Amino acid sequence: QRAFMAERKPGTLVLFDIDGTLTMPRLKMGPEMRAFLPELRKRVAIGVVGGSDFPKAKEQVGEDLLDLFDYSFPENGLMAFKGKETIAVQSLKQHLGEANLKRFIKFTLHYIADLDIPVQRGTFIEFRNGMMNVSPIGRNCSQEERIAFNEYDLEHKIRATMVSKLQEEFADLNLSYSIGGQISFDVFPKGWDKTFCLQYVEKDFPEIHFFGDKTNPGENDYEIYTSERTKGHKVESPEDTIRQCKELFF
Repeated sequence: QRAFMAERKPGTLVLFDIDGTLTMPRLKMGPEMRAFLPELRKRVAIGVVGGSDFPKAKEQVGEDLLDLFDYSFPENGLMAFKGKETIAVQSLKQHLGEANLKRFIKFTLHYIADLDIPVQRGTFIEFRNGMMNVSPIGRNCSQEERIAFNEYDLEHKIRATMVSKLQEEFADLNLSYSIGGQISFDVFPKGWDKTFCLQYVEKDFPEIHFFGDKTNPGENDYEIYTSERTKGHKVESPEDTIRQCKELFF
């Protein structure tokens, strides 16, 4: 154990987004990344911070997710793990209250029902611990339908338009909206973006690096990428993540 720790750069933590950074969007983590992470971990502490809930994160990274990282932050850190130990869980239900939640959900479903888009499937709102995920096409579309919707959305701005409508309608709830991935956007209380996880690590790590692909304003890596508490690195793919890490830490 001591020999292993000796190589490690103390006080440095490297945090990764999942989708597009450790894995291709919504796909499982590849063998190259799986082999690379333990090598990186010999040099620096590593953590993962994704918008998805814990089951989805495990589906992509692997059932052994908590073994691979020093810190794991599903739902932007609204669930927080140090190693295998749960250190915190937030609740959107408690934060907003049932009446406000119902108001939001009903409005959203009405809006989606009136959308004129080529394909709609099912699961339009997914309720998580600390956020809601809203998908105009519905989360149980196929991979082909997902790609087609993403292209359609780039042209017709379905998600962006919906977000500005919700911002207007629910200004009183002080919510943030974050468009990530191909088919959906997240809704959560202001400040519950990916920077939320930093409170659990900034005392122990003066130097925190973050790697992510969705780093533009309104995308779900933007706040943590631009935060003065992190050194942000924009990546194009899992291969690019490995390349940049090798340049920086090896």
